Amino acid sequence: MSEDVKDPRREGSLDAPFRRPIAWQDDDYYDLEKVYAELQRQFDVCHTCRRCFNLCDSFPRLFDAIDESPTGEIDGIGRKEHDHVDEACTLCDMCFLTKCPYVPPHPFDIDIPHLILRYRAAKRRAGEREFVREQLGKTDRNGKLAKPVAPIANWATARKNTPLRKLMESIAKIDAEAELPTYHSRTATDRVKRGTFPPNPQGPAFGKKKVALYATCFVDYNEPDTAVAAAKVLAHQGCEVELVYPECCGMPQLEAGNISDVAGRARRVAAAFGPWIDKGYDVVALTASCGLMMKFEWPLMLPEDASVKALSGATRDVCEYVVELNRTLGVAPGLTAVAGGVTVHHACHARAQNMGAKSLEMLKLIPDTQVELVERCSGHGGTFGVMKATHAVANKVGRAAARQMAGKNAETICSDCPLACKHLGQLLETEVKDGKNPPRQAHPIEVFAQAYGLM
Repeated sequence: MSEDVKDPRREGSLDAPFRRPIAWQDDDYYDLEKVYAELQRQFDVCHTCRRCFNLCDSFPRLFDAIDESPTGEIDGIGRKEHDHVDEACTLCDMCFLTKCPYVPPHPFDIDIPHLILRYRAAKRRAGEREFVREQLGKTDRNGKLAKPVAPIANWATARKNTPLRKLMESIAKIDAEAELPTYHSRTATDRVKRGTFPPNPQGPAFGKKKVALYATCFVDYNEPDTAVAAAKVLAHQGCEVELVYPECCGMPQLEAGNISDVAGRARRVAAAFGPWIDKGYDVVALTASCGLMMKFEWPLMLPEDASVKALSGATRDVCEYVVELNRTLGVAPGLTAVAGGVTVHHACHARAQNMGAKSLEMLKLIPDTQVELVERCSGHGGTFGVMKATHAVANKVGRAAARQMAGKNAETICSDCPLACKHLGQLLETEVKDGKNPPRQAHPIEVFAQAYGLM
């Protein structure tokens, strides 16, 4: 037993934090009265601490609601205020990871992101669902439908197509000013076929490393160049590379509280990667949110599932993997400077993996190139960043990061999260001064591929 548990009078915690398994298969998990009571209990601890006041909009909403309530205490707020706090949470995990001194094993047992997840799951079971958000979250279906008509889909959803975007805003409540992802007729799985990028026999990893790239839904349908760049970079190191994409990891469904759906995806994706892991392949995720799901969220949902556990242990973020290659085997020679410098946004879901700023470490390997880091939240949060109800909040939260990036004056910005990069790029349109062009947007692995002359 930890000292915290033995002595609850201790302030804060000096023991390593951990997360409890998500009890989504228990009926009590969905009991709204019990959820309300737990919200009040944990929010009361937050109210008396307030360290998280500057992370996102959820905590200021909570603190303002309490301060403006008749009692000035937690008993002065209720369901309406709970919903207002819930609306602003993007499940970024920054409060749990970077701020809160009361996470387990401390007896206060605070985990706001997973409590918000439970609240959403309970409301969903009670019949409260957001139709448009749930449809936007069906990324595989949407990508397959858009693929054969990609140019038309992109024209219809372009921000400059004001009439259609205003119509979309009035019907679907998707903000007309939000930049939306574009689709491609040739997806990542079309472009990275078996044998397309053979391993470099001169690479330091030749004959030693085999990689199964998890394409992710966003990269497959919306940013296939990221998969091409990753495959080229890893093949250049001598790795044998295969692109594998069974289906979406379920992050959109997690945000909606549809945990049973996510658990089903976890089982199926883990089963699909099992044979690759058995053959000695490392699994490499191309976006931060998907890596977070595979490494951490899925095992908390299915702690007894051996396949999920094996996949978690075998999974690396793509930048993390390149840094590990450099540490153990070295990377192939031939990196050249990237003109104009690079500013790296350390996405929240990369930070939540507690692995360090691996995208920064990787890009620092590029010679004669100024590489700087910004660690503020982009504010995007998936569907949160595009819906009319929350787009302004996403802009508010992300503006600090955009201003920091503008101050770096780099010609390229990149992020472990492609949606964060797109959102920050849009915010930079108003932050870049003196007639300068906004910086180009890229994934860190694309910048690394450029430094090798592979893209």
